[in-house]
Amino acid sequence: MVASDLDRTLIYSAGALMLAMPDARAPRLLCVEVHEGRPLSFVTETAAGLFAELAREALFVPVTTRTRKQYRRVRLPVAEPAYAICANGGHILVNGHTDHDWHRHIRQTLAASCAPLEEVRERMWHTADPVWVRKERTAEELFVYLVVERDSFPESWAKDFAGWAEERGWTVSVQGRKVYAVPRPLTKSAAVAEVARRAGAGEILAAGDSHLDADLLLAAAHGWRPGHGELALSGWTAPHVTGLTASGVVCGEAILHALLARIRDRARTRPARPAPRTAPTPDGRS
Repeated sequence: MVASDLDRTLIYSAGALMLAMPDARAPRLLCVEVHEGRPLSFVTETAAGLFAELAREALFVPVTTRTRKQYRRVRLPVAEPAYAICANGGHILVNGHTDHDWHRHIRQTLAASCAPLEEVRERMWHTADPVWVRKERTAEELFVYLVVERDSFPESWAKDFAGWAEERGWTVSVQGRKVYAVPRPLTKSAAVAEVARRAGAGEILAAGDSHLDADLLLAAAHGWRPGHGELALSGWTAPHVTGLTASGVVCGEAILHALLARIRDRARTRPARPAPRTAPTPDGRS
């Protein structure tokens, strides 16, 4: 089973492409998301082909902090996954439909484990400076985030707010132009474990770029971290997590290649199944 983050891991906005090579050598791109009539997210054409190979060889589960509405804008170059995880683990989609039992379970967990959304939202929005805030958003009534101007956004504010939130059972993550405040018990890994249980999955492979992906990477048998993003910038690592050097949209290709190599290597080294026994004869011999 492959459980992977999407944004800045497998798919990339125009601002995150990081095409550092000469224009004539830039990879051809495929648009996988349109928003308000404009292309928003991309993969390389090579990555599109690797997606198709991955879907044939493993159970592929997108795992995203996006809301369900935001996730449904994405058109990955594969058939709709049987399972998808949205809202940082707050929703499991089964064949595109919300699993309401899982969501009720999450609501009950949050109510018992951390400060209420309203308290954190008020603190975040009232202490943020309109000079560098572009938008304030609540996601699925589970967590909150700001869209900020990175050039004027003060890292000191994020550090102070993170300390305040930590005392109340919340975590703060800065991802590009977005600053998230997410309840600590709302994790991608918990939802992935539930999907693995239902699907009867064995080894779980994972990929992600932000602090909100760290628990997912730690819970996997092996994980991959891009050469960009929150985890790379902080130097975060773990013994079973490979830190890649590639950055931007070409790193999406690198991750897919690494996942497929691991899957195929495991398939080659897996012990052959014993030949099935023949049906017993009437006298009891087989």
